[in-house]
Amino acid sequence: MKHSALVTICTALSLVSTAAPAGHRHGGHGGLHACLEAASAIKEGYYAKLEYLTLTERGVRTYEIEIHDRDGVEWELMCDIGTGTIYEIEREAASASDPLFKKRMKVDEATAGRTALELYPGKIVHTEYEIEADGAATYEFDIADRPGTTYKVEVDATTGEIVEVSIERWDIGREAHE
Repeated sequence: MKHSALVTICTALSLVSTAAPAGHRHGGHGGLHACLEAASAIKEGYYAKLEYLTLTERGVRTYEIEIHDRDGVEWELMCDIGTGTIYEIEREAASASDPLFKKRMKVDEATAGRTALELYPGKIVHTEYEIEADGAATYEFDIADRPGTTYKVEVDATTGEIVEVSIERWDIGREAHE
């Protein structure tokens, strides 16, 4: 089953790579192919999911590439579509009780979720627990407010402040818990 899912994702990624919509290729300087190469150079493993995001505060069109390494650890690599460079790496934690997450957590999930919903009212449809490259713990809430629009709001688990907001345009693949 895992093998067939991987084949399906790889096939879909190759189709997107060769038939990318306008704006997803940039004369060889960026685009999906460059992002996948950059991600593979940083983390070995298999691609589990690919999301196309618009980061609202940075204005950077981004691919979020999820890679599962040989130890089963999930990594999210953020790649600037225009340049093909990775600008952020996060390690996913299974839950708020993960030791790396828990040692930084001062704000509980419910409080962080209310903060995210104040910015984008809707329904929280998914929550991730992430460890940033600097060791910071963040909650990432996927908030749906209408069909086809998902806001991803990251809240610092130590301070309770919103640290990043993006709009998910589309995704390919599925995470194990979805």
